[in-house]
Amino acid sequence: MAKDKITTSSTAEYFSKNLQQVGFSSATKAVLTTLKEAVDNSLDACEDAGILPELSVEIEKKGAGTLRNTDLIRIKVEDNGPGLDLDDVPKVFGEYLASSKFGRGRCSRGQQGIGISAATTWAQLTSARGALVTTKTKRMRNAVSMVVNVDIRHNKGLIKNKESLPKWDRQHGLSVEFFIDGRVQLNGEGGLLTYLQGTTLVNPHLTMTYKLPDQEKVVIKRVEENSPQVPDATMPHPHTMKLGEFIHHAHLFGPVALKSWLKKGFTRVSDNIIEQMVKNGLKKDYLAKPVNKLHQSEMKEVFAAVQKTELMAPTTRSVMTIGEAPLALSIRRMGEIDFFSVVTRKPKICDSKPVAIEVAIARFLDRQGPRDEEDSAPVTVLRFANRVPLQFDKSACAIVRAIETVNWRSYGISQPRNNLPLGPYVFAVSVVSPFIKFKNASKETIDASDELVEEIRRALMQAGQRLSRHIRREKKADDLERKKEHIEQFGPILVSALCRIVKAPAKRKKQATEGLVKLLGRELNQAKEQLVQAEVDVKKVVAQREKRLGKGKSKKNKDAEAEA
Repeated sequence: MAKDKITTSSTAEYFSKNLQQVGFSSATKAVLTTLKEAVDNSLDACEDAGILPELSVEIEKKGAGTLRNTDLIRIKVEDNGPGLDLDDVPKVFGEYLASSKFGRGRCSRGQQGIGISAATTWAQLTSARGALVTTKTKRMRNAVSMVVNVDIRHNKGLIKNKESLPKWDRQHGLSVEFFIDGRVQLNGEGGLLTYLQGTTLVNPHLTMTYKLPDQEKVVIKRVEENSPQVPDATMPHPHTMKLGEFIHHAHLFGPVALKSWLKKGFTRVSDNIIEQMVKNGLKKDYLAKPVNKLHQSEMKEVFAAVQKTELMAPTTRSVMTIGEAPLALSIRRMGEIDFFSVVTRKPKICDSKPVAIEVAIARFLDRQGPRDEEDSAPVTVLRFANRVPLQFDKSACAIVRAIETVNWRSYGISQPRNNLPLGPYVFAVSVVSPFIKFKNASKETIDASDELVEEIRRALMQAGQRLSRHIRREKKADDLERKKEHIEQFGPILVSALCRIVKAPAKRKKQATEGLVKLLGRELNQAKEQLVQAEVDVKKVVAQREKRLGKGKSKKNKDAEAEA
């Protein structure tokens, strides 16, 4: 029997046959994923360069797609970022696992270098066109436009139709345009509007202009004038590594003494900690040896001593939060609200990784209706990971799990058992970490570890306490108003009956009625209403007078012209 020949395939070949793993599992998801990857890249580039981002998004239908029941969709995203050097363009848009962000130990939206190359692949497979990229850096005299395709066999970006654009109107920036087969969904959990509104919510420093199919052009201006301070990259914590990772990390440093490597290659390792490691079994003569000269058995001894030594938790300086004040301003961009509560928790260590949780709970006026209808629909949940909206696979997410496990009834909100609470509220929860553990490569849902769920619960309960106080004040005001209405209804009857019993004159009855009105505070309310009405009447009189004066002046002008 002939032996089958073993062949190898490139990363691009694998993903071209498994694009559903990175968000291209349906025509609707393909449009959203392409948009999301382009926007993520633009925002990361602007923040890394310290530029306040200004993004322009255009999505339009250009006819029928090649796949069944799809449209040919044009997606264009343009930014004012630093732009890309020409040598980097094919790597970014046409090569898988080419990234400047992977493993650098700080927060960023993208990391692996898969998403935008997958978008180029989807465009190439469905419309036979690659990504049309225009880039200009400050050092470049003119902008340069080119088409980038993915060489699927060799996992490389291929450039064609390269040309100079001297009239491009930006000093620096990047524009990317895709033609893909897809379907446009505007609203709902997987909707484009939901994504764009969520993106502006957690990026208060962003100005975005977007034009969607069958929609008017929308401009959302920034409410925060400072670009977020990008945290420094941090070295790994030794307790978060496995043995193989530990040895591989040592090889990256070359001929460096073990002691120096432990201090420079990791966070939370000092001279005192190394002394503790020696007490826990690390041989002193190893400390002066170069790490690349240590045998595997010796590295195992070093690793064992490190694991036995108590260390401080990993640093939280690599976490980049939005902040309560900018988030409070940003949530007002979503509509008129009559209540909101914003909480930013201090960064904590969950599952040996630094994590920060931010929560905003708001009640929007346009979502409110009759009380019985309000409590029949679940709250709207907006989930974010490193400032990126998560719109699919909601039920398995750590954020939803945390919301469901909070007893919202104790905060004054209706809630079915082990389910989402009910009411006209929006719950926005943001998880920020350099090492978010997603359940899949498309980063659609966050793994629900016990420590992370508990930290999210604490942030939710903190915001819930403020909501509870507001609801109690509302109920107290409603009860007081109801009591006043009862007194208004039955008070005059009581006054009349008492006046008959004591045979009080009409003047006394009038005084009692006026005193009752004053007691209920209605006299002040009536005065306010009368004042408002008086202001309206004055404006009408002034307008009529100006109108008459205007007619008189025009008549005099006409007479003067006739005499002339």
